[in-house]
Amino acid sequence: MNTAKDSRDNMLSQPLKNKIDWFSTIVPLTGVIILCAFFMVFPEQSALILQQIRGFLGDECGIYYSILGLGILITTLYIAFSRYGKIKLGNNIDTPQYSSFQWGTMIFTSTMAADILFYSLCEWALYANETYITDLGGIQKWASTYPLFHWGPIAWGFYIILAVAFGFMLHVRGCGKQKFSEACRPLLGSKTDSCWGKLIDLIAIFALIAGTATTFSLATPLLSSALCKVFGLKNGTVLTIIILLLIAAVYTLTVWFGMKGISKLASYCTYLFFALLIYFLFMGGETAYIIETGFSALGNMIQNFIGMSTWMDPLRENSFPQNWTIYYWAYWMFWCVATPFFIGLISKGRTIKNVVLGGYGWGLLGTFTSFIILGNYGLAQQMKHGIDISGFIANGGSYSDAILKIFDTLPLHRLGLILLVLTMVAFYSTTFDSITMVVSSYSYKKLSVGAEPDKRIRTFWAVMFILLPIALIFSENSMYSLQSVSIIAAFPIGLIIIFITASFFKDASQYLKGSNSL
Repeated sequence: MNTAKDSRDNMLSQPLKNKIDWFSTIVPLTGVIILCAFFMVFPEQSALILQQIRGFLGDECGIYYSILGLGILITTLYIAFSRYGKIKLGNNIDTPQYSSFQWGTMIFTSTMAADILFYSLCEWALYANETYITDLGGIQKWASTYPLFHWGPIAWGFYIILAVAFGFMLHVRGCGKQKFSEACRPLLGSKTDSCWGKLIDLIAIFALIAGTATTFSLATPLLSSALCKVFGLKNGTVLTIIILLLIAAVYTLTVWFGMKGISKLASYCTYLFFALLIYFLFMGGETAYIIETGFSALGNMIQNFIGMSTWMDPLRENSFPQNWTIYYWAYWMFWCVATPFFIGLISKGRTIKNVVLGGYGWGLLGTFTSFIILGNYGLAQQMKHGIDISGFIANGGSYSDAILKIFDTLPLHRLGLILLVLTMVAFYSTTFDSITMVVSSYSYKKLSVGAEPDKRIRTFWAVMFILLPIALIFSENSMYSLQSVSIIAAFPIGLIIIFITASFFKDASQYLKGSNSL
């Protein structure tokens, strides 16, 4: 016992530079920076190569993504209702650190960035332009259903399976290395400390950096357009950079408040989110339509879930699953690198069954509510009032301008846009605050459970996460290319997820066997 205490004290007394895993920190960061430079110097050539690779993975290997997505969902449900679900993340005396509401809001806001608001407002219009949707039965029925499917149980399954594995590793096994490779140790054994473990961590960090560098590209133009409309500003690169710096300032500030800062920010984000939902639901005059369409879409998804999950369009008559479903499963694969460690970390004192069912419950509640209310209001404007949002996009109109058209139909729309901006900034800040916590842990050779990374390391990553998007906004093609790299990176990450899942079953089985023998 004294030896462990002495070791811990010795670790704490070491200079920060001696604690850092410089290889895992510098190599992936350097790789992403080199790629960014390459994309900016050779935008056309790099985009073509990446498009070909991305197309091959989607067209020829699509079944891999589909089977993995459905398999992960089934696996999480099995874990919850099997003997593994009874395992408590921590000691018998440990109790949850956060209330159910705090815990649930931290899961939702740290996992879904401002992208969810962006897509909630316009994704239905993108499906409306697909001939496959028309063939299925029309926009009303299916353009409201597919957002729930693509952002639904399978998407959350990727987060939850890893959160369970990491939570078990951290709180039951007491692992001091908060890394992807360490979750594979039950299978890899001593190879975890070799080049194989380094490779796993490099892939994970690379996907994390690339993914976070591109997520700003989706919603930042909407933020710029909204501010321009409200305050009469001139839209352009300078405004975009100012917005990015503002977001970075918010989540960098919360770094210095640690987990309490994340919890507070998650609460504020949730209140703003609720306010935005209430504004759309009750101020737009389409309350009945929104609720009825959402209820119908939810039922339609449940009824057709298996078919939607397994449809591969073998004859490539429309390539809808390749363009949408497989793309989304790949997107969730690389994006789930970010927050499962965080979810596992804040779940101490809860059973695995509670983590699985609670994760799905809170995650789907927030996601479905967002798409049902925000999305169906826009759908009402097209289906009932003749405002052709999908046609506007099909004719080359930007997604941001399409969303502004929807806001124009609301009363006090300028105040509504301000509320949207505040909510998006809060979502971004909460998500990236939790991500800096995760990636900072990767920068350590060893970090004890419950110990937070040094604020200087978290601040470093907070700055890095915003510098890359700023560098990339000068080339739209570069942003697309980096996003393609992230999607491609999902292929090996899928294999790593399989390894982590198998390692969890092996380690948890040994734990239960040992517990039963006592």
